Amino acid sequence: MGDGALEDWVGRTETVEDDLRLENARRLAATLNIGVELKGGDPLPPGWQWIYFNPVVASSELDVDGHPKRGGFLPPVTLPRRMWAAGAMTMEGALEIGRPATRLSTLEDVVSKEGKSGPLVFVTVGHIYSQGGDVCLRERQEIVYREAPEGGFPGRRKTESKEADWQELSVADEVLLFRYSAVTFNAHRIHHDLAYVRDIEGYPGLVVHGPLMATQLAGFAARVLGGALRSFSFRAVQPLFAGETYELKGCAAASGGRFWIESAEGHEIMTAQAET
Repeated sequence: MGDGALEDWVGRTETVEDDLRLENARRLAATLNIGVELKGGDPLPPGWQWIYFNPVVASSELDVDGHPKRGGFLPPVTLPRRMWAAGAMTMEGALEIGRPATRLSTLEDVVSKEGKSGPLVFVTVGHIYSQGGDVCLRERQEIVYREAPEGGFPGRRKTESKEADWQELSVADEVLLFRYSAVTFNAHRIHHDLAYVRDIEGYPGLVVHGPLMATQLAGFAARVLGGALRSFSFRAVQPLFAGETYELKGCAAASGGRFWIESAEGHEIMTAQAET
């Protein structure tokens, strides 16, 4: 895992096209229990782009963890654990359901660091989503690779509770995780294989998808702020497990709000900021 070899990947680009099929959006709406009858031409809410543009990879090309094998568009980092740690979106327009769209992806940065738990590699990817030649959405993703922790999952840190102006109770059970994995064509085993997640990854239960929680939080922000979002950024703090009750929370801030997900025991799971 030489640093120079990984840095050589910076600047690589990939273009993917998708028709933003209406049926896929309706399946996500059903998965999220949103009782709205979507139709072609409706705006695609922030985070919903993640059900599109996903690689269609043969099962023989999947790695042991269910992710596509490394070395395609993303650099071949050899550290065994990978997670989508943070992201940010700027909405310049609205992607419309049912219209062909293009995603131009650029590998913007690869940084190796030494953390408390060992070596880390941070990979930053930028995406530009367009329809009819017009840019609708700009996005940045931060992916973190790390060693497998010794002794399994060390447990979550309890965080100080914050005052919330808005809150909404939720729960992500095994069925929700399965349906979200299906609609995003995501075979990562931490979301559906309990034996794998306990015996190999060392977690006590199935892990709730970070993008699923970010999509829920973005939808919650749009509802309580009362309008379409202009920007939304999030950072994963700690894992959430299937069957846990949690709350989407937020408080007002200049031109938008600060938002977070909190477990029933007071663990901060994800933080976010939104502007309308």
